[in-house]
Amino acid sequence: MSKPGIRVPPLLLGLGGLALVASFLVWIRPFSAPPLRSGAGAPELTLDRLSGGEFSLSETRGRVVFLNFWATWCAPCIEEAPSLDRLYRSLRNEGFLVAAVSIDGPGERATVNAFRSRFDLSFPILLDPGKRSYEAYQVTGVPETFLIDPEGRLVERFVGPRDWSRPRYADAVR
Repeated sequence: MSKPGIRVPPLLLGLGGLALVASFLVWIRPFSAPPLRSGAGAPELTLDRLSGGEFSLSETRGRVVFLNFWATWCAPCIEEAPSLDRLYRSLRNEGFLVAAVSIDGPGERATVNAFRSRFDLSFPILLDPGKRSYEAYQVTGVPETFLIDPEGRLVERFVGPRDWSRPRYADAVR
């Protein structure tokens, strides 16, 4: 014989469980930064250069900057690297800078250097093995590129690979 009691419908139990999990996730999730928008100031970053020394975004004021996030293991990054270097070489004398942020892990400096040599890349390569700047810029994947104006404001975000040698991108920089 079963004991009389309160019977809770399974759907109600499921919804209650979901509410409990959702409130826990909200509680443990750190507050995130507001989304990056065009016209907003680009988040400051200071990273090690592959070639040695440090790079600080604040030191680029007065220049147009392409901040490109990439990795050596990323096939689309491999595809776009040569055209990104061609764009940089064609516009660097006009105050344009490409700063390529590698998100390869700690201890991958030799791998990143081999990548640079393979494509004879001339722009600065920055190392972000802890993905601090990747997170600050709310990058969704690689490659992802941010166009930053001479005053340090975000102008445009490019998600995914591009053929940077197309005139549209040189026009955007100018």
